[in-house]
Order: sequence, then structure tokens, then C-alpha cells
Amino acid sequence: MPEGNVIHHQARRLGRAFMKRVVRVDSPQGRFADGASRVDGRTVTKVEAHGKHLFIGFDNRLWIHVHLGLFGKWRFRNGDPVEPQGQLRMRIMSDEKYAELRGPTVCEVLTSAEKKEAIARIGPDPIRKDADPERAWNKVHRSRTAIGALLMNQQVFAGVGNIYRAEVLFRHGISPYRPGTRVDREEFDAMWGDLAQLMSAGTKRARIDTVREEHLPEVMGRAPREDRHGGEVYVYRRAGQSCFLCEAEVQMADMQGRKLYWCPGCQPD
Repeated sequence: MPEGNVIHHQARRLGRAFMKRVVRVDSPQGRFADGASRVDGRTVTKVEAHGKHLFIGFDNRLWIHVHLGLFGKWRFRNGDPVEPQGQLRMRIMSDEKYAELRGPTVCEVLTSAEKKEAIARIGPDPIRKDADPERAWNKVHRSRTAIGALLMNQQVFAGVGNIYRAEVLFRHGISPYRPGTRVDREEFDAMWGDLAQLMSAGTKRARIDTVREEHLPEVMGRAPREDRHGGEVYVYRRAGQSCFLCEAEVQMADMQGRKLYWCPGCQPD
């Protein structure tokens, strides 16, 4: 599932392609046909991301709400639309560009009031400048749930996924199994600030890099990462390999159905 930085990057691409333009919206697959008809021929006024949720606003005060889930994908194209191939949930088209959406978990039209309610159910997003970290802190320091699980809870930290969860805990030497009640305010603030910086950088690059400059391959004389996810990381998908800093073996376990990565040397219980 894409992490929040990817959704923000997609929101920027959609905004550049369609903002202030009259667009055609259809649903070749048919499952979104009614929703598409409500915004077809309208002008796009805003595109924004909140965590893993994307919202496209129109001049009739309606919004398309998209959550990609595990299988959803956007594809951006230039020129005139070609004949749809496969199961296309939605297309957004201008005279010069179009975007195709396949396989999302959510693709619906919301009123402004419904959009506000949807956002209220999402936790604060570290990428957004208007995010209120107090909302996350109030949930973390009162919870006995492991911080590794809290970071993946989208009602606590919107947009944080498996990679950012593993990497921010490593960067701050915090065990993923530590209860939220044992995370102090200084540690929380440091993690929040780090997430804001890392995820914002990931939005611009459309990839995730979490390794500090002094630990980059060219500085440490090590081989660069070879992984389809790209980006330099400390522990994510490095189970069984040596930690760059302490040489302990990176561990992997299951936490709430997702793979968890951490270094027992740098992140003691």
C-alpha cells in the first residue's frame, strides 16, 4: 500500500494536470458511473491529500475521494485518451492530459460536509503544515499499545506506513514494542519532526530515503541498496543483514499482520 508521501506526490501531479481546468470524468468499468456523472464537465478547484486519502474538489462543491488500498494505481498520460484497457474505475480528462485510476479500495463522490467528516476520522498528517501533532500525542501517551502499532494506526499518524514506521523508530533508537505510555514527550516530538521532514522529502522525490548523510554508501564504503522500493534505508526489508551502525542482525517479526523490521542493538527493549 502506498505511503502518504506517494499520495501527496500524486495529488501534486493531478493538481498540475487539471487545476482550474474543465474536465471530463467517466468510468469505463461502470462501477463509478453515477459518481462520475456528478462531476463530469466541471472545473477542478483543488486537489489535496490527507494521509493515504486523496480528494479532488470541483466548482460545484463536490469532491472525489480516493483511497488506493493495496491494489489501486494511478496512471498519467498525455494527449487524447486511448481506448480503455482492462478494469478502469475512473478517468479524468482535459484537452491535453488524462489520468486513469484502477483498483482503488475507495472511489466515491462526497459533499463538502461529508469530506469534512471523512478527514475528521483521519489522524494528523506529518506532511501537512496544518497538522496538529497534539492529536497524535494525546493518543500515544495514554495508550499501552506498542508504538510500532500506533505508528501504523491511520487514526493516530495519517500516512505513515511500514517503511516510515521501521525507519523513524530506528533513527530514534526506540523499540517498536515499547508501549505508547513509555514514549516521552521529547521522543514523540523528535519522531514527529523527523517524520515531517522525511515524508515531505519523499513527496518531492516520490521515493523514500531515510539514511543520514554520514551513513550513505559512498561515505561508509558499502554497496548501495538494491531493492524495487528504491531509496536508502537502515532496517526496512534488511532482515538477516548486519546493521550499518552496530553490526547486529536486523530482525523481522509480524505485528498486526504487517512485517516489522528493527535492530535489537540500536533499539533495545
